[in-house]
Amino acid sequence: MSDRFETALAARGAEVEARLAATLAADHPLLAGAPRRLLDAMRHGVLNGGKRLRPFLILETAALFEGDGDAALTVAAALECVHSYSLVHDDLPAMDDDDLRRGQPTVHKAFDEATAILAGDALLTLASGLVAGAEAIAPAARLDLVRRLAIQAGAGGMVGGQALDLAAETAELDESEIRRMQAMKTGALIAFACEAGPILAGASLEDVVRLRRFGEIVGLAFQLADDLLDETADAGALGKAAGKDRARGKKTLPALHGHDWTRGELQRLVGEAENLLAPYGDRAEPLAAAARFVALRGR
Repeated sequence: MSDRFETALAARGAEVEARLAATLAADHPLLAGAPRRLLDAMRHGVLNGGKRLRPFLILETAALFEGDGDAALTVAAALECVHSYSLVHDDLPAMDDDDLRRGQPTVHKAFDEATAILAGDALLTLASGLVAGAEAIAPAARLDLVRRLAIQAGAGGMVGGQALDLAAETAELDESEIRRMQAMKTGALIAFACEAGPILAGASLEDVVRLRRFGEIVGLAFQLADDLLDETADAGALGKAAGKDRARGKKTLPALHGHDWTRGELQRLVGEAENLLAPYGDRAEPLAAAARFVALRGR
């Protein structure tokens, strides 16, 4: 991974972090009257580091089509609220039962289980309000974004993928079923991130479809790399418990095919992602670099 890309990712991450901090302030209009403990739990679940990859993809896909930067930042913050809510709930004892997230106590450990559930609920509803209120985006595009986010975050997307993941602990899955589960659980929000930029920028349907496919490839690579890291990295490097997926009987492609196959598949996915971006030339290099980063990351 190039230092140049990591610098760009950090710079975008700082933009997103500042917007998230402002969004989760007690005086934000969408949070008027929020109990302090609930707001603190929401902030703990969101403002705890992280690479902010999904927001990066929104900002860079919007920039590729010269979309409004502030509007893109609003949608990026909304998506990160959805992603963070999913992690808060995923860490609960009834789900993956994790004590650490990004090297810090998970929300249910820092507060309590009930507060963690409510914090996740509040983050999800906040996200819809942020996109709906993004007045710099044309009304039709705004409505399209709200609809697509609801689909990708819901029962036919991320939440459905989580349900399949839990069920898979006691069921045998073939490769196509594992890929479907992962495309929903992880890929859905990443695909949304990549289609959101061209939509808010008013790009063509062809561009929206192409960038969504790019996002689907990146999402698969992300989950594949994550599963590989779960088997090969230690908890200190990951910032969370390692080796839990295989111990709980979760079905992954590295468990099915082995580590060497997984590394080869990651390289193939990077090539496919780069081919999808070829029509945009050098302007799409930040996105191509993101695909390489996702596939080859060490944590």
